[in-house]
Parts: sequence; C-alpha cells; structure tokens
Amino acid sequence: MASSPCGNSNFDSGLEIKTRSVEQTLIPLVSQITTLINHKDKPKKSERTLAAIHRVGQAVSVAVGRFVAVGEAIAAENQELKDEMGQACFEARRAGDAIAQLTDVGSALPSQLDGRVTVFSDRTAMVKAARLLLSSVTKVLVLADRIVIKQIITSRNKVLVTLDHLERVSTFQEFVQIFSQFGNEMVEFAHLTGDRQNDLKDEKKKARMAAARAVLEKCTMMLLTASKTCLRHPDCESARINKDAVFHRMRCALEQVIEIVTEARSCGENRILPASIYNGIKEFKSGVECLRENLYSLSPQSMSSQLEALVERTEDFTDSAYTSHEQRQAILGLCQLARQDTQQLVHAWVEAQSVHAKEATKDMEVAILKTSQSVSDLRRELHKVAVGRASDLLKVHGEQLPLRALKAAGAEGNLEEVAEYSRTLTEQKEQLVETCRLLCHVSGTEPLEITCIHAEETFHVIGPQIISAAQTLALHPSSKIAKENLEVFCEAWESQLCDMALLLREINDVFEGRRGDKRPYLSLPRPGKHLANMKTAKAVKLDAEEQTSMAKLGLELRLLSSDVDTEVEKWEDQEHEIVRQSQSLASMAYNMYLFTRGEGLLKTTLDLFHQAEVLSEEGLQLCSSLRTFSSQLVDEEKTVVMTEMEKLLALCQQLQMGAKTPVQGKAATFQKVDSFIQATRSILSVVLSLLPCCNKLNRKGMVNIFASFFCYLSKKSPVSCTSQRGTASVPRRIGEKGKTHPHLSKRKELSTPRTATDLALNLWSSTWLVSTSLRANNPRQSLPLSTLSDKAAHS
Repeated sequence: MASSPCGNSNFDSGLEIKTRSVEQTLIPLVSQITTLINHKDKPKKSERTLAAIHRVGQAVSVAVGRFVAVGEAIAAENQELKDEMGQACFEARRAGDAIAQLTDVGSALPSQLDGRVTVFSDRTAMVKAARLLLSSVTKVLVLADRIVIKQIITSRNKVLVTLDHLERVSTFQEFVQIFSQFGNEMVEFAHLTGDRQNDLKDEKKKARMAAARAVLEKCTMMLLTASKTCLRHPDCESARINKDAVFHRMRCALEQVIEIVTEARSCGENRILPASIYNGIKEFKSGVECLRENLYSLSPQSMSSQLEALVERTEDFTDSAYTSHEQRQAILGLCQLARQDTQQLVHAWVEAQSVHAKEATKDMEVAILKTSQSVSDLRRELHKVAVGRASDLLKVHGEQLPLRALKAAGAEGNLEEVAEYSRTLTEQKEQLVETCRLLCHVSGTEPLEITCIHAEETFHVIGPQIISAAQTLALHPSSKIAKENLEVFCEAWESQLCDMALLLREINDVFEGRRGDKRPYLSLPRPGKHLANMKTAKAVKLDAEEQTSMAKLGLELRLLSSDVDTEVEKWEDQEHEIVRQSQSLASMAYNMYLFTRGEGLLKTTLDLFHQAEVLSEEGLQLCSSLRTFSSQLVDEEKTVVMTEMEKLLALCQQLQMGAKTPVQGKAATFQKVDSFIQATRSILSVVLSLLPCCNKLNRKGMVNIFASFFCYLSKKSPVSCTSQRGTASVPRRIGEKGKTHPHLSKRKELSTPRTATDLALNLWSSTWLVSTSLRANNPRQSLPLSTLSDKAAHS
C-alpha cells in the first residue's frame, strides 16, 4: 500500500477568493485533481489508463514545483510575507510530492487475481493530498495577491505626497515640474487600479472602483486648470475655493480606492447603501410568495411592518416638488391598494393558521396573487415617474443654457448676472440630484445603485465648482486661464449628463429584462481569415497626441452607435436581418470608439484595420438585405431605400479597399486610422437614416399581409383590399432568421488601457495620459497640443 507523505496534516487556508485571476488559476488544478480522484473509484486499471493517470500525477507535481519556485521568489522579495508564504509553499510542495508518489507506477501493487496493477488503494491519502494541495496553492495565490494590493497602496501614497506638494506650490515653474511627476504617478496608479477593477469578482466593488476612478479622471484636468488659476490670481477667494474642492475630492477618491482593495471598514465599506424601493419590493414579494410553502416563515405583523417601511420610502417621490399632482395621486392610490391587498392576505393567513393548515388555502392563494400584483404595479409606476423625469431633464439640460449664460456673464465681468444664472444652475443641480436619488430607488441592481449615487454626488459637487469658477472669471474677465478653467468644469458637467443618459438606458434594460440578453459579438476577426491582407503591416498603438485628435471622432461614433441601437429596439421583429446586421455594425463601431480612448478589445492599429475589414463585409451584407427588402416595395418607396443603399454600398467598398491597402510609417498609419474612423461614422449615419424608414415600411408590409389574408377569407380580390401601396404580397424575408455573425463581439467588454508613460512630458500630455488611463468618460475634451514652454509663456 502506498503511504502518504502528508502525514496527519490538517492544513486549511480558510481564505476567500475575491479575484477572478486567482479563481481562474485554480480551475486547471481543480480539474486535474478531480480527474485523479474520480479514477480512484475503479482501482484496477488497464495499462493505457494507468499511463494516463501517471502522466497527470507527474504533470501536477511538476507544475506545483514551478509554482512553488515562483512563490518562494516572491517571499524572498517581501519579508513581511516570508513566513506565511514559506509555510504555504512547503505544504504545496509536500502535497505535490504526495500526489506524484500515489500515481507512480513503480509504487503500485499487482493484483493477485489478474495481474493488473492496482493504484489508489489508499483513498484517504489521495483525498488528503488533494485537499492540502488546493488549500496551500490557494493560500500562495492569495498571499501573492496581497503584493498587488501593496503595490496599489504604495502607488496611492506616492500620488498623495505629490498632491500635497502640488497644493503648496507658489510658482508656475515649480507647478509644471511637480505636475509632470504627478502625471506619471497617476498613470501608474490608473493601470494598477484598472487591472484590479477588472479582476474583482464582486460587482458591487467593481462599480465602486469604477466610480472612484471616474472621479480621479475628471478631477485631473480640473486640478490642472484650478491650480493654474489660483497661481495666476493668488488673492482671489473664489479661485482658492474652487481649487480646494478639487483637491479634497481627489483625496476622497484615492481613499475610496484603498478602502475597496483593502476592504477597510473605516468609511466607505462601512457605509450602507440607502434602502431602495426596488429591493424593498423584491424582498416583500419574496416573503409573500414563501407563504405558499411555509405558513409560519414569518409573522403577519412583520409583513405589515415591511410594507409600511416600503410605502414610507415612496415619500421621496410623493414629497418631491417636481412630481406632478397626477403622478402623486397615482402613487398614493397604488400604495393604498397594496395596503388593502396585504390586509386581506393577513386575514386569510391568520384564518389558515387558526385551523392549523399545512399549506396555503385557496383564499390565501388569491390574496398572494393580488398582493404581488399590486406591489408590482407600484414598482412600475415609480419606474415610470423616475425615468420620465430623468428623460425630461436631459432634454431640457441638453441645451446647456445656464452654462452658456454663465460663461458669457463671466467673460463680461457682470457679477450680478453671474449670481442670477448661478441660482438657475443651482436649481437645475437640485433637480438632477433628486432625480438621481429617485433613479437609485428603481435601478434594479446594486452596481446601478452605486452608479446613481456617484452621479448624484458628482452633480452635487460640480455645481458649486462651476459657480466659483464663473465668479473668478467675472472678477478677472480678461484672464484666459480663468476662462479655460470655467470651460473645463462646464465640460465635466456635460460629461456627467451624457453618463446619466447611458445610466438611464441601463436602468430601462434591467426593468424590461433586456440586461444580459444582448447577442455576444466577437469584434476581433478569427485568426488567419484577415491576416493575409496585412502581413506587411506593423501593429502600433496610438500615442496620447493621436488619441487627443481622435477624441471628437470617437465621441461621434459612440453617439451614432447608441442612436442605431435605439432605432433597432423600435423594431418589432428583432430577428430581422436588417436589425441583426445594424446591431453588428453599431457594436463594431462602439469598439472603434473604445480604441480612440485606448480601451477595449482593439489594442493596436492592426486590430483596428482588421475590424474595419469585418465591418465593411457586414455592411455589404446589409446592402444585400436592403436590396432584397426593396424588391418588395413600390417604385417611390423602393427609390428611397435604394438611394441610401447605394451610398452605403460605396462607403463599404471604399472601406474594404482601404483595409486591404498596406501602409508604412507612423504618419501614414495615423492617417489611415483617421480615414477609417470617418468612414465608419459615415456608414453609421446612413444606417441611422435607413432604419426608421425600413421599420415603417416593414410594419406597413405586415399590415398589408393581414389585409390580403382577410381578403382571402372573404373570397375577395387581394387587389381591392390593398392600400395605396399596391398588391399585398408577402415579403419573402420578413422575419427570416439567420445565424449570428461570427466576427462580432460583446458590446461593452472593456479591458484596462495601456498608454505610454514616457509621453507625460508636459502638463497637457500628463493630463491626457491620466484621463485615458482612467478610462476617460469625456472624450470630447479638446486638449491643446502646444509645447510646455509655449504654455508656460502663454500663462
């Protein structure tokens, strides 16, 4: 019998796996260990099976040896983890040796009956070795993960020190020098935290990390202009207030990142999310429906109390000055209906308990259904109110009238008008803050709740900062720096409005059950299919200056792709070829937009060129579908579709030819990237003009199909029952299903950006690098590309 070298060790790491990288590292090991354990049930093996088991055992042992060597190297470089890491590595090596010995053919015994070799006769030893190996390897990985956390903390500390120096500088020359250092340190911090955000398993923590990094990204540019304004106007109180608010917010965001990665309980993690109505309704309905299985799972009093707490939260809606009288009455009426239905349920419930019923009675079943329906109706009405108000506000604030007025008044030095428009902006800020609070109630998921809270805090903070920046400009109307500072804060406000529009759409997706139901698109082409056309091309990345130039085009792509998705959702037949192909084009265009920000699946220009070729092919397929669709139309309608289709065809052919043309040199590569982005923008514009028209004609075609069918039932001529369009013929391809395109990818799969740190040579490039590394939410931001000396002289 093979004995185990593990002895009687009862090692157990007892560690929770919090990151995907640790989890994914353990999966292959678990698979191999499972293979070995499962084979133990049949101790007599053929030679072929025995050889396979032996190979697996040896592979595990060798892999563990290499793994332990890396762990020991890490321990040698980090004295604070040396003892723990050393113990874990020792246990892992011991377990690996035990598995190798238990799967060794030389140590196995031949059977006395048929001469076959018997292995795993010691089941307990194999199970113990497997458990020891898994627990020790897990502990090594978790300890190694602490090194990553330590790197983030160290990077944060460096940023804080430099931030303190920036806050105390008194000359512009000194500020320039320190800010360049700050830019390099922020880029490093952004990369580390970006990796960590993508690696976290907890979606709630990922959302909090994303919110904190978004604050850092926006505040970096604000810090630059606010500090310059303060240096230019050192005696201006409003400039100092403006600057202090930016520094304070950056420190809070840095602290929040550390709280997330270290799971500190001092401030952020200990702060409980405000109770949302969505969660309250979900818990209430769950408790009500549990009564079907267990009449004694909770008390009638607790259910009534739970409903009253839920109704109390609706006061955020009913007490709002911006809620209309009709909406308020509808909410109050649904709350009263929920109370009545709950009282009926409690009455039926008490009666069932009095007769010692073991399951829900018929009256209880009816009451449960009515109660669930009433609270669902309440949720629907609250969602309607919150989303409707948010949509109306976004339409009104899209014109940015108060911001324009503040800029004009400040430039004229008119303090009275600045004060007047500041009050208007403050009122808008309060509306947006309250609307974000209402959206949080109906968001539907914890990550979206966190995003709503982040939006609320952002509006609450940026509003007063815009006012202080406007006051500074009004006091110094000839100051170009003060004007530039106000522009930056206004752009941050506009950027947050754009983010709120995206948030609103995600909340709608959750409410309507569309979240996670999008078709997965693989945006990168399959290996080998398109590489033949690009053999001589060199894969490069856009530098910071080039990304700056691409920012405006990238934003247009994002907006166009969002508009295409919106039009596509209006189609009743979501499987229509035009719908699927338009979705594909929008998805690929969105990935191109991410490329302009240094994010997403497209890492290099070569990736972008491949994507452009795939996009052109998909566009040509859409042209084919449009041609088929137009064959079912009469002359006037057909002409409209065919005219736009010819435009699309020419653009796609042009893009396809460009994708197959190799280029050499950085300037030519950048020019090609620019032309591809512009061509994609033009393609989406044509698609966006086609979708509403085709949708209308498609619905019209379906109406005529029904008219024709009715005529058939009435034994009348189909011609006499048609509209002005003509004979009602069945469109051949309406509703026809097709296969999902293999070259398209999931729309919003993001990866950590990798911008070059050596480009942070002056203030503006430093700011851009930090913004890109932190996944800038405002690619519209136009950054001057003048040299540092020119900027310093200008200032």
